[in-house]
Amino acid sequence: MFKKKFILLFLVLFSLDASANTPASTGKYNNWESFTAETSKGKICFAQTLPTKRAPASIKREKSKLFVTFRPLENIKDEVSITSGHDYKTSSVTAASGKKKYSFFSQKNFAWLIDDQEEKKFIKLMKKATNLIIKARTTEGAETTDHYSMMGFTKAYNAAKKTCS
Repeated sequence: MFKKKFILLFLVLFSLDASANTPASTGKYNNWESFTAETSKGKICFAQTLPTKRAPASIKREKSKLFVTFRPLENIKDEVSITSGHDYKTSSVTAASGKKKYSFFSQKNFAWLIDDQEEKKFIKLMKKATNLIIKARTTEGAETTDHYSMMGFTKAYNAAKKTCS
């Protein structure tokens, strides 16, 4: 009997811990959505979108996503990150809208802007832009292109920022 109660308690606690790490939506805004989650390093909030178009279709890859993240306990705000669903060739990730172009540094399948100043400029661009194009190269050298709509970005960004302030 004691063993059954212990196993049941373990399963309940494990399931609570697992669900606590699952991001919860705090709002959907056109093509963007804001989320919050509790982690071992505290609360995180982020705005996220998926691409409206991905190319080439011949390259098999995981989901592509564009994020802006806030992690107050780590003193991180306005962290822009991208995943194109594949490991990146070093220094191959760029984002462009109109004549503005930004280079990202990458590690495995994620890429980030160099510093806070670049992130602030990029977020200002994201608020004004209609579309954003992310180009990258796989570790094998093939180019991928993801098109993102910025419709709803400002509202999702503001919701994520407010949730973590």
